[in-house]
Amino acid sequence: MTVMEQRGAYRPTPPPAWQPRTDPGPLLPDMRPYRVLGTETAAQADPALLRRLYAELVRGRRYNVQATALTKQGRLAVYPSSTGQEACEVAAALVLEERDWLFPSYRDTLAAVARGLDPVQALTLLRGDWHTGYDPHEHRVAPLCTPLATQLPHAVGLAHAARLKGDDVVALALVGDGGTSEGDFHEALNFAAVWQAPVVFLVQNNGFAISVPLAKQTAAPSLAHKAVGYGMPGRLVDGNDAAAVHEVLSDAVAHAREGGGPTLVEAVTYRIDAHTNADDATRYRGDAEVDTWRAHDPIALLEHELTERGLLDEDGKRAAHDAAEAMAADLRERMHQDPVLDPMDLFAHVYAEPTPQLREQQDRLRAELAAGAEADAEGTGR
Repeated sequence: MTVMEQRGAYRPTPPPAWQPRTDPGPLLPDMRPYRVLGTETAAQADPALLRRLYAELVRGRRYNVQATALTKQGRLAVYPSSTGQEACEVAAALVLEERDWLFPSYRDTLAAVARGLDPVQALTLLRGDWHTGYDPHEHRVAPLCTPLATQLPHAVGLAHAARLKGDDVVALALVGDGGTSEGDFHEALNFAAVWQAPVVFLVQNNGFAISVPLAKQTAAPSLAHKAVGYGMPGRLVDGNDAAAVHEVLSDAVAHAREGGGPTLVEAVTYRIDAHTNADDATRYRGDAEVDTWRAHDPIALLEHELTERGLLDEDGKRAAHDAAEAMAADLRERMHQDPVLDPMDLFAHVYAEPTPQLREQQDRLRAELAAGAEADAEGTGR
């Protein structure tokens, strides 16, 4: 028998006193995504909450359409649309208290807007004007994160620090299915579970990491099943069912706030638009697939539920759409105004105390600007 065969035959057994640290049973997610709309559970949903979710979904869809149009008009450098994923975005914003923190990825501008951020400020990064465009501490919204999953350890660190300080704060971190293939995802979940940090991870599984389908990223039964490996609960939810996403996230946030530790929630949804305006999605998926998901549209699902229960009439629909149009018109008008930019702002907010190198660069730029202004004045005969 070879050494490898001997190793393959070796099956170590734990000592008699060994016990699993955690019973994995309660941590495992259901095999099918949890749903509310179209089920008996829907009758128990708060009508006021459902109407608010509907208004925010309609506004969110219009926001996505308007932002996409702004890229075609040259007012945005790039826009990663969340059309089709609005239920995840809106629910994530609405479940948080004012003191809580939202940690978005680059696709989650809608979640930031639904949390109360000015739509123009939410798009400033994508316009190329600022690295962030808003005060994260004021809004309790971390900077939109372009590198995949790097915001997740930040969310864990903030949540852990808040718990050590005795602050009643929960962090909710958003990530796509592609981000679960990054090391930061695994490190964040491991630290969160070990520290029992009050943080909730929401994976928006929209089927593709740009052009890479989920099947080529993982062989796990679901992304929610990854939770058990770290010792936290995993939940699987229909990401186009706004009521279900809100309920599952609400439970997870309450669990974290009560000291129960982190939860991993996978919301199964779909990215209707391309990855960004620079992507040609027809190269890796067909129209039939997209049309199938259009039939499971989050707005249509919720609108049908509200209409069937007599909670939404034509006047209510019109009011929601009129409010969305007003938001889009305001966004369009302000985005078409050229911003007044000061080159010296390049050095603002980089460090609390500027480094010697930064001060040197600042002085050089100031001198170059002064020389340019002097040359312009001489050229005009002033």
